[in-house]
Amino acid sequence: MDNKKTLSRRLMIVEGQVRGLREMIEKDIYCIDVITQTSAVKQALSNVEDILLEHHLSHCVVNQIKKGDRKKAIGEMMKVYKLKRK
Repeated sequence: MDNKKTLSRRLMIVEGQVRGLREMIEKDIYCIDVITQTSAVKQALSNVEDILLEHHLSHCVVNQIKKGDRKKAIGEMMKVYKLKRK
């Protein structure tokens, strides 16, 4: 995957954010500040998902369709769609 470096870097940032959240909780930081950070972590993970989804659609699903496996491609697209709606 061409995006491995980008994804790895982003996940390292998320990891640091989560460690920071734990420290905030341990230090009894003001709730709204913690919630602001949890929101940032969710957005960062959503951005990682977007990169993965773009790769999957533009490579894996396209290849499945080219090989004639439309049913599998559509099934995977629907699965991702349902996951993203949660």
